[in-house]
Amino acid sequence: MRIAIVTDSTAYLTAAEVAQYHISVIPIPVILDGHVYDEGRTIDSPTFYEKMRTSQSFPSTSQPPLGEVTRLYENLANEGYDTILSIHLASTISGFYNTLVGLAPTLKNVRLVPYDSHITVKLMGYLVIAAARLAAAGKTVDEIISALDKLRATMDEVFIVNDLQNLVRGGRLSNASAVIGGLLKIKPLLTFNDEDKIVAFEKVRSIKKAYHRAEELFSERIANVDYPVRCLVIHANDPEEGQRWLADLAPRFPNVAFELNEFGPVVGTHLGEKAIAIAWMADVLKLIN
Repeated sequence: MRIAIVTDSTAYLTAAEVAQYHISVIPIPVILDGHVYDEGRTIDSPTFYEKMRTSQSFPSTSQPPLGEVTRLYENLANEGYDTILSIHLASTISGFYNTLVGLAPTLKNVRLVPYDSHITVKLMGYLVIAAARLAAAGKTVDEIISALDKLRATMDEVFIVNDLQNLVRGGRLSNASAVIGGLLKIKPLLTFNDEDKIVAFEKVRSIKKAYHRAEELFSERIANVDYPVRCLVIHANDPEEGQRWLADLAPRFPNVAFELNEFGPVVGTHLGEKAIAIAWMADVLKLIN
């Protein structure tokens, strides 16, 4: 059995990781003022955020063209892969996973196994890396999915968003009515809930208090885990602030592996510029060799 690993551009894998683990990446389209760009292929993050500041309308996203996706899978089959494990952003924020579920029975020469990451960003990226490492070690699809399910259960995150307009207009904030009033006076903390929907779960009165509360939640939730933790500080075109927060956090949690990541164009479309988050999970790089 030869298993190919596929994901989408919201995993925000580096070019080195894609090459090292032989991962195929499907770009998610972003639409700005009527122009369609493929994330990571025809638009990068700095260019996207610059264009978004001067755009005449809110950006949006769409699913990749099904014909291009099908051709990718067929090419992998022609390369000798008999199974494709395709790992994608949460089905609650994109219909792409469900599209692939419908596509799977129509493919003739390869078995397609779509997997809902229940998340996005580099947390999903680490699920993809885990899958690639396990496939290289000769594990079956069922064994890989079992491992991914366990890793997925360790994921958690807290988002701090300066402007909720993008999330609200895009319909991605499930309990928007709870936080619309008085936005200038509060900073809502966001997360994915048990149904994998983005929700505001607490409101604080300042950005300083938002950071403090996010740190408290992180500390509480990793206090009694029995596995190594990797924490990502993720920013939307604000690397200086991301680095500042990371430098503050890392010495206080010496047993946690920290890294800086970014929200690329697709996720930035919904969170807006200057959003920031901490996100964490079991450390794939230490657990799966």
